[in-house]
Amino acid sequence: MHDHAPAGGIRDASNRRLLATALVLTATVMLVQVVGAILSGSLALLADAAHMFTDAAALVVALIATAIASRPADDRRTFGYQRAEVLGALANGVILIALCVWVGIEAVQRLLAPAEAEVQGGLMLVVATVGMIANAVSMWLLGRAQKRSLNVRGAYLEVLGDLVGSIAVIVAAIVILTTGFAQADAIASLLIAALIVPRAIGLLREVVVVLTESAPVDVQVAEIREHLRGADGVVDVHDVHVWQLTREAPVFSAHVIVDDGAFADGRAAGILSSLQGCLSDHFDVEHSTFQLEPAGHVEHDSRHA
Repeated sequence: MHDHAPAGGIRDASNRRLLATALVLTATVMLVQVVGAILSGSLALLADAAHMFTDAAALVVALIATAIASRPADDRRTFGYQRAEVLGALANGVILIALCVWVGIEAVQRLLAPAEAEVQGGLMLVVATVGMIANAVSMWLLGRAQKRSLNVRGAYLEVLGDLVGSIAVIVAAIVILTTGFAQADAIASLLIAALIVPRAIGLLREVVVVLTESAPVDVQVAEIREHLRGADGVVDVHDVHVWQLTREAPVFSAHVIVDDGAFADGRAAGILSSLQGCLSDHFDVEHSTFQLEPAGHVEHDSRHA
C-alpha cells in the first residue's frame, strides 16, 4: 500500500532564468577581459578570460541540465529527469578541478619565468573591477537558488571562482602599479586555485552521495525509524530506504507492520496518512512509499534493516 506526495516544484523555470542571466553577464565580462588583455598586455586578464570562458561553458551545461530536469516523468523514467541536474553538477565539479590544475601550472611557470612585456596596470585594474561587479551581481542572483539545487550550486561556485579571480587581478594590478612586482599575477593565480579546490571537492562529494543512493548526510535513518514506530497502530518498521533524486529531493520507502485489526476496521488508510504526514512535517520528506503489513506477515528481506 503506498502513496506519493507531490515533489514540490523542483527545478522550475526560475532557475533557468537565473542561470541564463548569469551566463549573459559571464560571457559579456569574458569578451571585455579579452579586449582588455590585448590592449593592456596583461596575461592575468587573459587567464581570467579563459577562466570566464570555462565558466560560461559550465553555465551552458547547467542550463541544459536544468531544462532537461524539468521534463515530466514518463513510463520509462518514472521519477522524471531530475537526475540530469546531478550529472550537470558532476560536469561542473570536474571542470572546476581541471581549471584549478591549469591555473596552478600556469602560475608556477610565471613564477619561474616572469613575463618581460610591460603591463598597463591601469587598464588591467579597470577591466578587473568591471568583472568583479558583474560577478557579484551573478552571485546575488544565484545565491538563494543554489541552496535548493545541486546544479545551480555548481554554477554558483563557478561564479564565486570568477569573483575571487577578479579580486585577485585587482590586487595584482595595484601591486604592479605601485611596485612593479610582476610576479603578483602568479601569486594571485595560486590563491584562486587554493580557494576553489575545497569547494569543488565538496560539490563532487554531494554528487557521489546522490549517485550512490546513500542517505542524505543530514538524515538520521535510525531516528526516522524510531519515530515511525511510535505512531498509533504501528507494531514495527523494517526495510527502510532513504535516498535522493537530487539535492533536497529525498525519497523514502519502508515496510510497516500494523496491528491485526487495522485492516479489518478500516484504520489502515488513516495510519498511512499519519505516517506520510510525519515524514513531511518532521523530516521534510515529501515523496514516500509505505507497504503496510499485518502483524502476522513473515515476508522480510533480512539484508536490510
